[in-house]
Amino acid sequence: MTAKQLSILVIDENTIRASIIEAGLREAGHDHVTLVHDVHAIASRVRDAQPDVIVIDLENPNRDMLESMFSLSRAVKRPIAMFVDRSDQAAIEAAVDAGVSAYVVDGLRQERVKPILDMAISRFNAFSRMERELEDARNELESRKIVEKAKGILMRSQGLSEDEAYRRMRRAAMDQNRKISEIAHSLITASKLLGGG
Repeated sequence: MTAKQLSILVIDENTIRASIIEAGLREAGHDHVTLVHDVHAIASRVRDAQPDVIVIDLENPNRDMLESMFSLSRAVKRPIAMFVDRSDQAAIEAAVDAGVSAYVVDGLRQERVKPILDMAISRFNAFSRMERELEDARNELESRKIVEKAKGILMRSQGLSEDEAYRRMRRAAMDQNRKISEIAHSLITASKLLGGG
């Protein structure tokens, strides 16, 4: 995704501070910038805008405002860069837990906007990749458990060795052009229906 293609939503109640962010983004070549100054019903505004990246600037955030923005970041699954003037350890931890990609305290300057945005996108992409890899690993582990259970069923019901049970499932998967885990799942379901599972 090139800089020109990014759609960026800037959420900032302070129009002067928002113009600093907008100027930094436009200077960096980002042409699709939308400013939102009213944070009420912000979730629907985000849904309507469908931005690639969100930049949030909170001059003096209170707990409710921070929690509202953290709820937004958990819901939207997009890179979020958040600028705040002051913070504490609890707010920083809450930002990380909420998936905020860049949380910058007392650092709103035009020349910093682009590098912080780039970092937010990179961190978001890295985190998303790790989440996908974790999900793939979980699915692989679940598939292995299903295959092991199905092998056990075949071994008991057919008197087969472990290798032969696996070979039969693999052959059935190839013959039916299906994954071996799908064959195993079908076998487990059939065994339950027949009272053997």
